[in-house]
Amino acid sequence: MNNGNYQHILLAVDFSEHGNHVARKAAHLAELFRAKLSMIHVLDNIPMPDTAYGTTIALDEYSTNELLEAEKFKLKQIGDGLNVDPTRRWMVWGVPGQEIVRMAEREHIDLIVVGSHGRHGLALLLGSTASNVLHHAGCDVLAMRLHDEAAHERPSEEVAFNPQG
Repeated sequence: MNNGNYQHILLAVDFSEHGNHVARKAAHLAELFRAKLSMIHVLDNIPMPDTAYGTTIALDEYSTNELLEAEKFKLKQIGDGLNVDPTRRWMVWGVPGQEIVRMAEREHIDLIVVGSHGRHGLALLLGSTASNVLHHAGCDVLAMRLHDEAAHERPSEEVAFNPQG
């Protein structure tokens, strides 16, 4: 970090119903700090095809897998909406927490913004993506608790900020 400001923020997107709020918060922080904003989406629910380019998906290549194309379209929509440079949008296969931390290290990220739950129901009781990132990242992590909007007026609030000073 330079002068205590974040230079590069990584938004972990999971396409959950609350993801827009997390994305807007990450974009706002990037604007406040005049930081680069990057995005990662980890595919853990679509079978990985036999590819020659490893586990990172080239977002400009066409695939015959309809589920993969739908995920790429969602990432493009969010990235376009947040004005994230297409070269800083990544889609990878793997375990979400591990891949988010790996990308953060590779890209010299100094803040990861992640929602505190995704789409995986019972697996959340065993260890969420946010918890994994919070405990293994070498940079600051902003984890946002996502509430059921029907039960609460405000859809989310920040609950965990782990500065690694």
